[in-house]
Amino acid sequence: MIIRLSEELLINSNKTIDGRGANVHIAYGAGLTIQFVKHVIIHGLHIHDIKAGNGGMIRDSETHFGLRTRSDGDGISIFGASNVWIDHNSMSNCMDGLVDAVEGSTGITISNNHFTNHNEVSLMGASDSYSPDSIMQVTFAFNHFGRGLVQRMPRCRWGFFHVVNNDYTHWQMYAVGGSQHPTIISEGNRYIAPELDYAKEVTKRDYAPESVWSKWIWSSQQDYFLNGAFFRASGPTFKNRYSKAQKISAKNGTFVGRLTRFAGALNCKPMVKC
Repeated sequence: MIIRLSEELLINSNKTIDGRGANVHIAYGAGLTIQFVKHVIIHGLHIHDIKAGNGGMIRDSETHFGLRTRSDGDGISIFGASNVWIDHNSMSNCMDGLVDAVEGSTGITISNNHFTNHNEVSLMGASDSYSPDSIMQVTFAFNHFGRGLVQRMPRCRWGFFHVVNNDYTHWQMYAVGGSQHPTIISEGNRYIAPELDYAKEVTKRDYAPESVWSKWIWSSQQDYFLNGAFFRASGPTFKNRYSKAQKISAKNGTFVGRLTRFAGALNCKPMVKC
């Protein structure tokens, strides 16, 4: 089933979109927008070849529609939203980002997805001048960052980002980056560097000299580095203030192949357990 959206689909609070058992592709049109809402789950979709919508009169609830400007062309756009779970999707080749979160979005988990064939994969926080993004708390867990990816897996600003047990098998510039002092905790990931000598470093910091970024908390714990990959850590030791219920416990990076082997949309059948 291929669904081509003529304009972005605005998702309301307390909604789940679940594509299991139906092989649903959101493709060749506009993407999904989660804006100023909470408690949303996106599961089991193939999202690819997304274009910018032209805008116009677009319905944003059962009882209201209004004028919207042109959309960015993200696969999934999270804007001022909270408690969002993006799980088991296969995503590639969108006009802007695959999954972007901005405007103080928080309580986001991006897990078990398979990302391929894209340049700027995931932007967390759109502006160095927008300090309300300091509330952002985002977890990337059990994702496979695969063939044809270039950068931003993710690229972070301001908030707290837990990058745990992901498989980074391809990048062309860098994997994890950021600006404006985000806290990035990398735990139990597998980083396989490309053959390019200039792209062995996992991390990239923007718009700050070393005297500034050296104070940012970027830590690497239990990560597994292959083919010359390395993570440039910085800042003081991270003091965990989260309970086990609030923060995923990491396995060692050597286990990542097993932990991510079912990343992406699952090949489920109706009335049969996935």
